[in-house]
Amino acid sequence: MRAWSAGRWWWWRAPLFAVLAWQVLRPLREQGERTLFSGIIFGAHEFGHLFWAFLGEWWGIAGGSLTQLLVPVGAAAVVWRAKDWFGVAVCGLFLATSLAELSWYVADARTEMLDLVSFSAEGAIHDWNYLLGRAGLLQQDLATARALRFIAWMVLAGSTLLAARLLWWMATVPPARDET
Repeated sequence: MRAWSAGRWWWWRAPLFAVLAWQVLRPLREQGERTLFSGIIFGAHEFGHLFWAFLGEWWGIAGGSLTQLLVPVGAAAVVWRAKDWFGVAVCGLFLATSLAELSWYVADARTEMLDLVSFSAEGAIHDWNYLLGRAGLLQQDLATARALRFIAWMVLAGSTLLAARLLWWMATVPPARDET
């Protein structure tokens, strides 16, 4: 990572990371706060219902939340493979945002106060009321939501530490000289 950072420009990456990290804080602090990632997360969630539906009702319902978490993980895998370490840190922010937004949905499982979207003629089913209810864990909705927010905070912290280290190296490690 240090060698990758050498000679790269930090001056545009630092403010970009700061803006994106601030975006993560919004849904971590308050329900309903939208971010630059929200549209992608929503699209991935809704697509996930359709994608996983062939496996049955439970997977079709769980697939929305699963896919909204798998998309940033998949994006991180792509940039990891390309050895774009700053991209990995940014994907961490994407994942943290997805976890934060998901936590509010999980917290709403018993009260079902959030507005829902449905492609079904029967109307919307609250994913997490169904999932936690089927598992006999509906009373654990708030604890599950707190756990998701905690994980989001940890992913945010890890991504921030990674980005800070990379930015430091970018600013201080001179580019390697070509000795040919």
